[in-house]
Amino acid sequence: MAAEKLRDLSQPIDVALLDATVAAFYGTGSKEERTAADQILRELQNNPDMWLQVVHILQSTQNLNTKFFALQVLEGVIKYRWNALPVEQRDGMKNYISEVIVQLSSNEASFRRERLYVNKLNIILVQVLKHEWPARWRSFIPDLVSAAKTSETICENCMAILKLLSEEVFDFSRGEMTQQKIKELKQSLNSEFQLIHELCLYVLSASQRTELIRATLATLHAFLSWIPLGYIFESPLLETLLKFFPVPSYRNLTLQCLTEVAALNFGDFYNLQYVKMYNIFMVQLQSILPTTTNIPEAYAHGSSEEQAFIQNLALFFTSFYKSHIRVLESSQENISALLLGLEYLIGISYVDDTEVFKVCLDYWNSLVLELFEAHHNLDNPAVAANMMGLQIPLIPGMVDGLGSQLLQRRQLYSGPMSKLRLLMICRMAKPEEVLIVEDENGNIVRETMKDNDVLVQYKIMRETLIYLSHLDHEDTEKQMLKKLSKQLKGEDWTWNNLNTLCWAIGSISGSMMEEQENRFLVMVIRDLLNLCEITKGKDNKAVIASNIMYVVGQYPKFLRAHWKFLKTVVNKLFEFMHETHPGVQDMACDTFLKIVQKCKRKFVIIQVGENEPFVSELLSGLPSTIADLEPHQIHTFMNLYVGHMIQAESDPQKRDEYLQRLMELPNQKWAEIIGQARQSVDFLKDQDVIRTVLNILQTNTSVATSLGTYFLSQITLIFLDMLNVYRMYSELISNSIAEGGPFASKTSYVKLLRSVKRETLKLIETFLDKAEDQPQIGKQFVPPMMDPVLGDYARNVPDARESEVLSLFATIINKYKGAMIEDVPRIFEASFQCTLEMITKNFEDYPEHRLKFFSLLRAIATHCFPALIRLSSQQLKLVMDSIIWAFRHTERNIAETGLNLLLEMLKNFQASEFCNQFYRTYFLTIEQEIFAVLTDTFHKPGFKLHVLVLQHLFCLVESGALTEPLWDVSTVAYPYPNNTMFVREYTIKLLSTSFPNMTTSEVTQFVTGLFESRNDLSTFKNHIRDFLVQSKEFSAQDNKDLYAEEAAAQRERERQRMLSIPGLIAPNEIQDEMLDS
Repeated sequence: MAAEKLRDLSQPIDVALLDATVAAFYGTGSKEERTAADQILRELQNNPDMWLQVVHILQSTQNLNTKFFALQVLEGVIKYRWNALPVEQRDGMKNYISEVIVQLSSNEASFRRERLYVNKLNIILVQVLKHEWPARWRSFIPDLVSAAKTSETICENCMAILKLLSEEVFDFSRGEMTQQKIKELKQSLNSEFQLIHELCLYVLSASQRTELIRATLATLHAFLSWIPLGYIFESPLLETLLKFFPVPSYRNLTLQCLTEVAALNFGDFYNLQYVKMYNIFMVQLQSILPTTTNIPEAYAHGSSEEQAFIQNLALFFTSFYKSHIRVLESSQENISALLLGLEYLIGISYVDDTEVFKVCLDYWNSLVLELFEAHHNLDNPAVAANMMGLQIPLIPGMVDGLGSQLLQRRQLYSGPMSKLRLLMICRMAKPEEVLIVEDENGNIVRETMKDNDVLVQYKIMRETLIYLSHLDHEDTEKQMLKKLSKQLKGEDWTWNNLNTLCWAIGSISGSMMEEQENRFLVMVIRDLLNLCEITKGKDNKAVIASNIMYVVGQYPKFLRAHWKFLKTVVNKLFEFMHETHPGVQDMACDTFLKIVQKCKRKFVIIQVGENEPFVSELLSGLPSTIADLEPHQIHTFMNLYVGHMIQAESDPQKRDEYLQRLMELPNQKWAEIIGQARQSVDFLKDQDVIRTVLNILQTNTSVATSLGTYFLSQITLIFLDMLNVYRMYSELISNSIAEGGPFASKTSYVKLLRSVKRETLKLIETFLDKAEDQPQIGKQFVPPMMDPVLGDYARNVPDARESEVLSLFATIINKYKGAMIEDVPRIFEASFQCTLEMITKNFEDYPEHRLKFFSLLRAIATHCFPALIRLSSQQLKLVMDSIIWAFRHTERNIAETGLNLLLEMLKNFQASEFCNQFYRTYFLTIEQEIFAVLTDTFHKPGFKLHVLVLQHLFCLVESGALTEPLWDVSTVAYPYPNNTMFVREYTIKLLSTSFPNMTTSEVTQFVTGLFESRNDLSTFKNHIRDFLVQSKEFSAQDNKDLYAEEAAAQRERERQRMLSIPGLIAPNEIQDEMLDS
């Protein structure tokens, strides 16, 4: 009954009843009451007439939650329907909100009491402003400023409104408003800023009220990044701010404002003011924070205000130096103030707080990069002059002067840079390769999860340290060796100190000259090995072992040049493989892999003083080396490492012999099992036997991964028996599921059998993928698999089908391309219909099958397109439906595969003789479906591909490639002059019905724009971005996915830059063939 009364909006709503409903929703009553209240409130919120009751509710209720509910309704109307309301309703609402705000903020008591409510009203007012101002509410800023002068509390609230307005326009506008609207609002704020500026200065000079001054400083902080510079430098503003800086209650806000000013950078016009501001600031800072203060300690014991001060100080220094450090280098007096500031910043960099350190590190990285680039480009004077900020044409003979200027600059910074090297060494972050960490209880354990923040930090620190190393190799080496000798003497011995030092040593690999690096490394490794000998305690030894492994893994070049050293290191790694300490074995295996990949040639040639190649020696001692390793480590060890070595052997006879010796144990076991199975098939059903079969197959897969084509002799040996085992296990699984129902597939026995099937498919896929493109390999291996693998897939019950079958055939088609055309109908028949039935019931079941199915389809569309044209129209419809179904998917990989596949199909059909027929059937469906996913908010990551599909469709229509009408001539009475006109009208109709909140002229303008910009992708894309904002589908959300493509191009440019600087990309990450003869 009550619900019915509330739902009837033809008369003023019963506010008491609404209060009770809201109270029930937020209350502690039963779950049923809360659900019922939630239902009623949702209905009211979605009722288009509900907003007309808002004023009545706000006037009648005392309950804050009810007020918020009413304001939420109002906010929805302002965001989505404001421009469609009659003028008198808009003005009435606007005036009402303004009056309530003034009324509540005009006296201290109500302003403090209703603070939350007033804040929400302010937000609503700013939302209205985004529509009304400047065009329909020109007097807004003058009205606001004159109201502010009537009382201090109103003034404080006006400051809050101005701050919100600035943030809305300058900080949160991307993706919320169209580019045109943002521009218009920025211009209005700029042109009317004088009134606001006068008000702020007036308050700061005349008011004694702390809250008002704080609100004014906070508003200024929001404005300073964009206001015309004259308001800052040609008015008393800076002096006023510096006057407030020493006062404790305003210190942090003032410092934030000064930071905004420091970050501005518009040429040299105001340099003198910047120098003056910096010098006054430094004098004041020394009285607040004396130079003798131990900043990290003060931070650790400080209040939250004091900690915020240190954080803000870091931001101030880094912002000022980024834009204006050059100005401070001009005179001796300024240089001493600059060096003092750098001292402070180094002190702050030692503070144990991640955010503070990130701010400092970011700046140190950019400063060191700048110094390095000028030093690096000395060979190119024009570039160096540009780095120095010298905008003058170069005259012959100036180059020497430029060189000495650069040297002077480097000398000026040599002190701070030396301290910075120490800071980087002491605080080096943990690299990804290190698997051994200290837990919160102080124990050394194996790392279980990667910390991405730490990895990002390591990358920046490593880069900074490499630049520092290039600037002064001697100092870098001296500082590292000095710290290491302290560790040896036990003066400074802690796990953390040794770790950060070794991580730093590993990180500068490749930055020194070879001779210096060799000398340095011999000393480092010798000291570390000594440390390992003299240190007692299992945990201590584990830490040292992990550091030795990390360092040697980083310097493959050195190891290649010194065989004795390489052999010692490898034997040391074998020793660590017997170490049962968690993480040490894994790290030993990983390091060995890294070394083998980069030095593999060294292991297959006979070295001086040796009787046989190392690989042969290793194969002989294999059983004892791997005795203490886990099964997964054994696979990695035996196969990846030894496989890499065998691959490096160029003599086919020796290679086959090594492979035979490597696989001797697994092959022996396999022969035994197959022999027993020939006598009695039941032998293969034993769980232990199944586990052994699985293990043998995994071993084979690992070797195939590293050997590729050279694995042919081994796989030929086991291939046919393996298919028989596959078929038999498959029948066992199907019988178990048929008898035991769906739960049978969850039993450990069935899971084990399925593991063998999967591993078989993985082994074949790995081999065919890695083998060089030799058609006879395909001919030898594909036909025998048709029935045991493909036929088996079709015969199985859905729960027993392996998704790996789909990926195996996708790999085969990608590998052998057009040669597979004849087999496509067979593949289609066996896998298509039955997989579709599994995956189209919902979006969740069989996730693996989904992705692999669309990958297979894409392989067919790319390489065997003629086979798709031969499909019947029913089958083609199935294909198209499944593609549409794929890009509707919210799982990103599947949607992306579907869109890529769609693009391939569209292009291929356009070039075929069935172009008209295909597009007549599917053009409108595809356009409609793409607009559907483009404008809902679940598919933002697919934006780039959605745009490409639409661009293809619009270009196709305009190109005249379609010679037959796209509309159905029998049902559409009006004959369109051409397809372009038809598609244009269809699109306008489609979007107008989908977005009733947009006017027909807005939609028409958008569609016209699509046709006009179709040949220029970036304009086409921006046009669509603006439409998405306008249609209000994408407001108030994270829109970075709409800009993903631009971000990817930026990343590629950065990679090319890094490749040009020695050491920046670690030697073991460079994908070279490292021909180490």
